[in-house]
Amino acid sequence: EKAKLLRSQPAQIVEPKGLLYVQQREFAVTTPKDGSVSILGSDDATTCHIVVLRHTGSGATCLTHCDGSDTEAEVSLIMSSVRSLSSSTGCGRLEVHLVGGFNDDRQLSQKLTNQLLRAFDLQPEDVHLVTFCVTELNDREEQDIHFPIIYGIAVNVKTAEIFPATFPEKGPDEDLRSAHVLTGAPLTNIYDAKTEQLQIGPYFWGPFPHVDFWLEQDDAQILQNLSTSPLAEPPHFVSHIRSTLTFLKEHPFPSRSLFPDRKPRIYKKNEEGLWEQVCSDKI
Repeated sequence: EKAKLLRSQPAQIVEPKGLLYVQQREFAVTTPKDGSVSILGSDDATTCHIVVLRHTGSGATCLTHCDGSDTEAEVSLIMSSVRSLSSSTGCGRLEVHLVGGFNDDRQLSQKLTNQLLRAFDLQPEDVHLVTFCVTELNDREEQDIHFPIIYGIAVNVKTAEIFPATFPEKGPDEDLRSAHVLTGAPLTNIYDAKTEQLQIGPYFWGPFPHVDFWLEQDDAQILQNLSTSPLAEPPHFVSHIRSTLTFLKEHPFPSRSLFPDRKPRIYKKNEEGLWEQVCSDKI
C-alpha cells in the first residue's frame, strides 16, 4: 500500500536551496536542528536503491545511494552514522525506507534488495521497514521493456516526509564526485552535521584505464558498456558519463591537480541557501 501511494505521486522538482544532493556511493546524515540543510535527496537510480534510515526520537536522518558494491559494510556505516547523532535520545525507533530498482534483465535490483534486507536484518538493533518500493514494486513495462517508476527521492529532514523527486542541480563538484565513484570508491560520508559543512575529498586515483578509447566511443557503446541497465537509463546518462571521463582525463593524478595540500574541498550554505566554497585557511 505504501509503495502504491509513493508510486502514484508525481516527482517534485527540488531546487538547490536547502538541499544536500547525494550521489551514488555517498551518504549524508543530519538532524532536524540543521540550520543549513532541510532536504536530502538522490536520483538517477536504475538498478541502484536509495535508502533512508531515520531515528524517530532524535530525527537523525541518513540518505544513501547504494549500488551493491559492499552492502553489508554500507549498512553498518549508515547505522552507526544515525546512532552517533541519536546517542542522547532515550525513546524512538529506527525506521528504514527502501526505494529503487526494477525488474532488470540481469536481476541486479533483486540481488541488491535481498542484500539490503539481509544486512538490516543482521543489525543488533531492531530496524522497522516502513517503505518498501523496490524492484518488482517499482517496475513498469512498456513494449516488453522494463523501467523503474521512481528514479529519485528526497526526504524532508524536518518533517520526515519522503517523496519522488528530481534535482536540476546536483553539485557542487559533480564531476569530481562521479569520478570518485567511477574509479571504484567505497561508500563515503560527505557531510558533517555538527559544522554544517559539505566535505568533498581528498580523493586519490591513478590514470583511468582506456579513457581515450571510451571518449571516442559513440553514445550507444557507452550506454551498452558502462550502464548496468542500458534500456532504462535517464536521457542524460551518456552526457554525464562523458563529462566524468573527460574530468578523469584532465585529472589523472588528483593528488597534484585537485588536492595538493591533501585537504578536502569544503562548502557551506550561504544566506541564499546555496553551497559556497570555504577557503581552507579559514578553517
